[in-house]
Amino acid sequence: MNINKNKTIVTKSEKKISWYIIDAQQYKLGRLSSKIAYILINKNSANYLPYQKENLKIIIINSKKVQVTGNKKKQKQYKRHSGRPGGLKIEVFEQLQERIPNRILEHAIKGMLPKNSLGRQLMKNVKIYPDNIHPYKKDTLIKLNIN
Repeated sequence: MNINKNKTIVTKSEKKISWYIIDAQQYKLGRLSSKIAYILINKNSANYLPYQKENLKIIIINSKKVQVTGNKKKQKQYKRHSGRPGGLKIEVFEQLQERIPNRILEHAIKGMLPKNSLGRQLMKNVKIYPDNIHPYKKDTLIKLNIN
């Protein structure tokens, strides 16, 4: 009788949802978004599987105060297209940070997640707020330190 010994069997545990909170004010954009993507994908866990998502939610506060290095405030461009001829809109980091500060972090984190249905599901577990006011006061929040 042949038994496949290379098969990994992971029992799915019904855990409660873990809530994490991160203050974006003290971090750089790239380092913050890569660490958040790393935690969302669950690579920091011992029972990591690339096709499974973990029961965790991440709350990011103070997104309008996220930092960038060098001249990126004036040079980094965000593009969007309406789908119509001549519908390309280009916006600089500073303008977008004033107008919609959440979109900067959403764009950075989404770019670091898998480009499939799992990545879209993981992105729903991130809640971003421009200042430190959020509706999750009553939940037990674990403060994440990125450094």
